Amino acid sequence: MDTGKSFIVKDIGLAEQGFLNIEYAERQMAALMSIKARFSKEKPFRSLRIGMALHPSKETAVLVRTLVAGGAEVALCACNPLSTQDDVVAALAKEGVSVYA
Repeated sequence: MDTGKSFIVKDIGLAEQGFLNIEYAERQMAALMSIKARFSKEKPFRSLRIGMALHPSKETAVLVRTLVAGGAEVALCACNPLSTQDDVVAALAKEGVSVYA
């Protein structure tokens, strides 16, 4: 899938496992999922560009997806290569998020 966004990840082929891990985290983060549902309707971040330098984990991915659902264009940069979950960043890249991790 060519999303038209730029990304640098270790192995884009890990995306399928990343999707599974993100979905697991979403099932554990009910409050954020409620916010995501609301943001999907209201789009409070329409036209905003948000840059993030965080530990790219499955939990961070849930936050990224929530911001995107709210209308934001998100770019994620890893702040520590040792905490980067390569499968998760591959999944975000496949979804069109600009990821540098």
